[in-house]
Amino acid sequence: MKKSKERVSFNNSVFKISAIIVTLFALWGVISPGGLAKNASAVASYINHSFGWFYLASVAGFVAFCLFLAFSKYGSIKLGQEHEKPEFSFFAWISMLFAAGFGAGIVFWGVAEPLTHFANPPLSGIEPKSAEAARVAMNYSFFNWGFHQWSVFTIVGLALAYFQFRKKSKLLVSETLGEVSKKRISSKLKTSINILAVIATVTGVATSLGMGVLQINAGLNYVFSFPNNPWMQVGIVGVMFILYTLSAITGVDKGIKILSNTNMFLVIGFMLFFLFKGPTVFILESFVLAVGDYLHNFVQMSFYLTPYSGDKWVHDWTIFYWAWVITWSPFVGSFVARISRGRTIREFVIGVLIIPPVIAFMWMAIFGGTGLYMDLFQNTALSEAVSKDVATAIFVFLQQFPLYGILSLLMLVLIMIFLVTSADSTIYVLGIMTSDGNENPSNAVKAIWGVLIAAITAVLIISSGLEGLQSVALIAALPFTVIMILISISLFKSMYSEQKAEKQDHVNITTQRKAQ
Repeated sequence: MKKSKERVSFNNSVFKISAIIVTLFALWGVISPGGLAKNASAVASYINHSFGWFYLASVAGFVAFCLFLAFSKYGSIKLGQEHEKPEFSFFAWISMLFAAGFGAGIVFWGVAEPLTHFANPPLSGIEPKSAEAARVAMNYSFFNWGFHQWSVFTIVGLALAYFQFRKKSKLLVSETLGEVSKKRISSKLKTSINILAVIATVTGVATSLGMGVLQINAGLNYVFSFPNNPWMQVGIVGVMFILYTLSAITGVDKGIKILSNTNMFLVIGFMLFFLFKGPTVFILESFVLAVGDYLHNFVQMSFYLTPYSGDKWVHDWTIFYWAWVITWSPFVGSFVARISRGRTIREFVIGVLIIPPVIAFMWMAIFGGTGLYMDLFQNTALSEAVSKDVATAIFVFLQQFPLYGILSLLMLVLIMIFLVTSADSTIYVLGIMTSDGNENPSNAVKAIWGVLIAAITAVLIISSGLEGLQSVALIAALPFTVIMILISISLFKSMYSEQKAEKQDHVNITTQRKAQ
């Protein structure tokens, strides 16, 4: 029986076509890295410039829709049968959400982003490296890592969880669109949608892993004088491949959960250490002020564009972020859905939309806030170091503290665990996507995706094609934004119909009792 299931997994169209497309992209990167980067970058730049307004409006709408679901009558709907309880503890659930959704990005940008905005303010008329620049830098760092980003994951994850656990559908993106139209979606269109989700996931994670590997190598070079070259980076990919494949094969309730919990303990440990070792009062004050600024400017920042001045900052940062997380949403949404059975919609939205961003705010305030304090009051020139090499920013920051070597080693471990948890969650989800929604994909399928992701990451590092693949990932965000809007419509229509049917059943039962 097991062999039969594996044979079906290998023979389905989504697996074969998406694997071929991903392999061809990798080969293009090897044969003509410049050609891939040039063509993909041109298309991605056009989309970013021409459809930035569409990304901003759509993601703002996703935030509003999530809040509506959480605090409306639909919030009490359980993702599963009424008697079902959550499979994972709250801490384990949040740990897995955080690790899968942020990956190593929060470590990479925790110091670098506030200091980058500090040196190059997002708003015109603000003097670089001034107190006002620091305030705006923290405000926009919160915004870029806040509720908008997680609303995208919430929409996709909630729809997948609702239709699978409530309506007994498969854990596939195409299955969330059944309520959009009365006409049945053709199998070819479903296959195309699922292939797009797979390609977006692979290109997104391969690029992120590549950048994470570059950061690990930069840290090893900066702290321990290891060589910084492509072959060293390929070796890091190899170590990472072994770790994430073993973790994914052992399953969600073992490998992925254990790594995610370890990851969260390290995150909490780092935050507590630097909160009390750094300028504690300054960190707390900057956190409170940034939260206030974030909430006060929430609507304005949500729709901020610069058609009159022609400034490109919002396109380079906010719109880039929104497109990037939309590209990641099939993976994160699928993983979040898989681990959220038994929770109510209200629990789901609050847990996914609110809690991970709040943890990110604390990380940004502690690390970014301390970095700003050092530049403002201690003249450490961290912002200059960041502008020279973003990848080493966190290690330059750590150098300002005692136990520098130990802290750097632990930070490298944290980055590696972040990368491994992102990768193992990804190959698990890719296994589901390419096994016709089977919630327990075969180890063979997961291993193949593990090999493909490692190979693509290594090839692109050697051929310097990361920029090209990143652009390819961003191109996939545009059609997937349209799909997300349709998913939202389908989800609402299905919940509305369910509530209406339950209300009618209640009326019928009451009428029958009265008749008796």
